[in-house]
Amino acid sequence: MPPETRLRRDLETVRVQLGRPPRGVVDIAYRCPCGCPAVVRTRPTLPDGTPFPTLFYATCPALTAAVSRLESEGMMAEMTQRLRNDPSGPLARAYHSAHEDYLRRRAELGTPARLAGVSAGGMPTRVKCLHVLVAHSLATGPGVNPLGDEAVAALGSWWSDSCCAARLTGDVDDEGAGS
Repeated sequence: MPPETRLRRDLETVRVQLGRPPRGVVDIAYRCPCGCPAVVRTRPTLPDGTPFPTLFYATCPALTAAVSRLESEGMMAEMTQRLRNDPSGPLARAYHSAHEDYLRRRAELGTPARLAGVSAGGMPTRVKCLHVLVAHSLATGPGVNPLGDEAVAALGSWWSDSCCAARLTGDVDDEGAGS
Protein backbone atom coordinates (compact mmCIF):
# COMPACT_ATOMS: atom_id res chain seq x y z
CA MET A 1 0.00 0.00 0.00
CA PRO A 2 1.45 3.43 -0.91
CA PRO A 3 2.49 5.49 2.14
CA GLU A 4 -0.01 8.27 1.41
CA THR A 5 -2.86 5.73 1.23
CA ARG A 6 -1.77 4.14 4.50
CA LEU A 7 -1.56 7.55 6.19
CA ARG A 8 -5.06 8.46 4.97
CA ARG A 9 -6.37 5.17 6.33
CA ASP A 10 -4.52 5.68 9.62
CA LEU A 11 -5.90 9.19 9.99
CA GLU A 12 -9.41 7.87 9.42
CA THR A 13 -8.81 5.28 12.16
CA VAL A 14 -7.55 8.03 14.46
CA ARG A 15 -10.65 10.10 13.63
CA VAL A 16 -12.83 7.16 14.70
CA GLN A 17 -10.73 6.61 17.83
CA LEU A 18 -10.96 10.25 18.89
CA GLY A 19 -14.49 10.90 17.69
CA ARG A 20 -13.23 14.00 15.88
CA PRO A 21 -10.76 14.83 13.11
CA PRO A 22 -7.13 14.60 14.28
CA ARG A 23 -5.14 17.83 14.25
CA GLY A 24 -1.49 18.39 13.43
CA VAL A 25 -0.59 14.71 12.98
CA VAL A 26 2.85 14.18 11.47
CA ASP A 27 2.92 10.40 11.63
CA ILE A 28 2.00 7.32 13.60
CA ALA A 29 4.49 6.98 16.44
CA TYR A 30 3.27 3.63 17.82
CA ARG A 31 0.84 0.94 16.73
CA CYS A 32 -0.96 -1.39 19.08
CA PRO A 33 -0.48 -5.12 18.48
CA CYS A 34 -3.63 -5.21 16.31
CA GLY A 35 -1.83 -2.85 13.90
CA CYS A 36 -3.99 0.22 14.47
CA PRO A 37 -2.51 3.57 15.43
CA ALA A 38 -2.23 3.97 19.21
CA VAL A 39 0.05 7.03 19.49
CA VAL A 40 0.45 9.85 16.98
CA ARG A 41 3.23 12.39 16.72
CA THR A 42 1.85 15.90 16.36
CA ARG A 43 3.23 19.25 15.34
CA PRO A 44 3.98 21.71 18.15
CA THR A 45 1.69 24.21 16.46
CA LEU A 46 -1.78 23.15 15.33
CA PRO A 47 -3.05 24.23 11.89
CA ASP A 48 -4.89 27.20 13.46
CA GLY A 49 -1.64 28.44 15.05
CA THR A 50 -2.37 27.21 18.58
CA PRO A 51 0.76 25.97 20.39
CA PHE A 52 0.36 22.28 21.24
CA PRO A 53 2.98 20.90 23.65
CA THR A 54 1.86 17.27 23.38
CA LEU A 55 4.26 15.80 20.84
CA PHE A 56 3.12 12.21 21.41
CA TYR A 57 -0.64 11.82 21.77
CA ALA A 58 -2.36 8.55 22.72
CA THR A 59 -5.37 7.91 20.47
CA CYS A 60 -6.37 4.29 21.08
CA PRO A 61 -9.44 4.23 23.35
CA ALA A 62 -8.34 0.98 24.99
CA LEU A 63 -4.94 2.50 25.79
CA THR A 64 -6.32 5.79 27.08
CA ALA A 65 -8.87 3.96 29.25
CA ALA A 66 -6.17 1.76 30.74
CA VAL A 67 -3.97 4.78 31.48
CA SER A 68 -6.94 6.61 33.02
CA ARG A 69 -7.42 3.66 35.37
CA LEU A 70 -3.80 3.99 36.52
CA GLU A 71 -4.31 7.71 37.07
CA SER A 72 -7.46 7.09 39.11
CA GLU A 73 -5.56 4.55 41.25
CA GLY A 74 -3.09 7.26 42.29
CA MET A 75 -0.08 6.38 40.18
CA MET A 76 0.65 10.03 39.26
CA ALA A 77 0.66 11.17 42.90
CA GLU A 78 2.89 8.26 43.91
CA MET A 79 5.37 9.00 41.12
CA THR A 80 5.42 12.73 41.91
CA GLN A 81 6.08 11.93 45.58
CA ARG A 82 9.02 9.71 44.63
CA LEU A 83 10.47 12.57 42.58
CA ARG A 84 10.01 15.00 45.51
CA ASN A 85 11.57 12.56 47.99
CA ASP A 86 14.84 12.44 46.04
CA PRO A 87 15.00 15.47 43.71
CA SER A 88 18.60 14.80 42.70
CA GLY A 89 18.46 11.01 42.75
CA PRO A 90 18.69 8.57 39.84
CA LEU A 91 14.95 8.61 39.06
CA ALA A 92 14.81 12.41 38.98
CA ARG A 93 17.91 12.55 36.76
CA ALA A 94 16.49 9.96 34.37
CA TYR A 95 13.16 11.79 34.28
CA HIS A 96 14.96 15.05 33.53
CA SER A 97 16.70 13.27 30.65
CA ALA A 98 13.26 12.18 29.39
CA HIS A 99 12.20 15.84 29.48
CA GLU A 100 15.26 16.77 27.41
CA ASP A 101 14.54 13.95 24.96
CA TYR A 102 10.98 15.21 24.55
CA LEU A 103 12.18 18.75 23.89
CA ARG A 104 14.78 17.55 21.38
CA ARG A 105 12.26 15.44 19.46
CA ARG A 106 9.73 18.27 19.39
CA ALA A 107 12.40 20.74 18.23
CA GLU A 108 12.83 18.57 15.12
CA LEU A 109 9.38 19.88 14.11
CA GLY A 110 9.96 23.46 15.32
CA THR A 111 9.13 24.92 18.71
CA PRO A 112 6.97 28.01 19.15
CA ALA A 113 8.45 30.55 21.58
CA ARG A 114 5.60 29.91 24.06
CA LEU A 115 6.73 26.28 24.37
CA ALA A 116 10.49 26.86 24.67
CA GLY A 117 11.79 24.72 27.54
CA VAL A 118 8.32 23.32 28.29
CA SER A 119 7.78 19.63 27.60
CA ALA A 120 4.56 17.93 28.66
CA GLY A 121 3.06 15.68 31.28
CA GLY A 122 4.66 17.61 34.17
CA MET A 123 8.23 16.80 33.17
CA PRO A 124 10.79 17.27 34.59
CA THR A 125 9.65 17.76 38.21
CA ARG A 126 6.23 16.12 38.58
CA VAL A 127 3.74 13.83 36.90
CA LYS A 128 0.77 15.81 35.63
CA CYS A 129 -0.45 13.56 32.79
CA LEU A 130 0.31 9.86 32.68
CA HIS A 131 -1.12 9.65 29.13
CA VAL A 132 1.74 11.81 27.84
CA LEU A 133 4.38 9.76 29.63
CA VAL A 134 2.96 6.48 28.32
CA ALA A 135 2.71 7.88 24.79
CA HIS A 136 6.33 9.09 25.02
CA SER A 137 7.50 5.67 26.19
CA LEU A 138 5.57 3.76 23.55
CA ALA A 139 6.73 6.09 20.78
CA THR A 140 10.41 6.05 21.73
CA GLY A 141 10.74 2.58 23.23
CA PRO A 142 11.91 1.48 26.67
CA GLY A 143 14.71 3.28 28.46
CA VAL A 144 13.87 6.86 27.49
CA ASN A 145 11.16 7.83 30.00
CA PRO A 146 11.46 5.86 33.25
CA LEU A 147 8.07 6.82 34.65
CA GLY A 148 6.39 6.23 31.30
CA ASP A 149 8.06 2.81 31.20
CA GLU A 150 6.72 2.01 34.68
CA ALA A 151 3.22 2.96 33.63
CA VAL A 152 3.46 0.91 30.42
CA ALA A 153 4.52 -2.11 32.48
CA ALA A 154 1.58 -1.56 34.85
CA LEU A 155 -0.91 -1.43 31.95
CA GLY A 156 -0.70 -5.12 31.19
CA SER A 157 -2.33 -6.30 27.95
CA TRP A 158 -4.59 -3.29 27.36
CA TRP A 159 -5.15 -4.34 23.72
CA SER A 160 -6.16 -7.94 24.37
CA ASP A 161 -9.94 -7.66 23.98
CA SER A 162 -9.78 -7.00 20.22
CA CYS A 163 -8.81 -4.35 17.73
CA CYS A 164 -9.67 -0.95 19.21
CA ALA A 165 -10.84 0.54 15.89
CA ALA A 166 -12.90 -2.55 15.13
CA ARG A 167 -14.64 -2.26 18.52
CA LEU A 168 -15.56 1.33 17.69
CA THR A 169 -16.87 0.60 14.20
CA GLY A 170 -18.25 -2.89 14.84
CA ASP A 171 -16.01 -4.18 12.04
CA VAL A 172 -14.63 -7.27 13.80
CA ASP A 173 -13.72 -10.51 12.07
CA ASP A 174 -13.92 -14.02 13.55
CA GLU A 175 -10.51 -13.67 15.24
CA GLY A 176 -11.49 -10.48 17.07
CA ALA A 177 -9.22 -8.25 14.97
CA GLY A 178 -10.38 -5.61 12.57
CA SER A 179 -11.01 -6.73 9.03
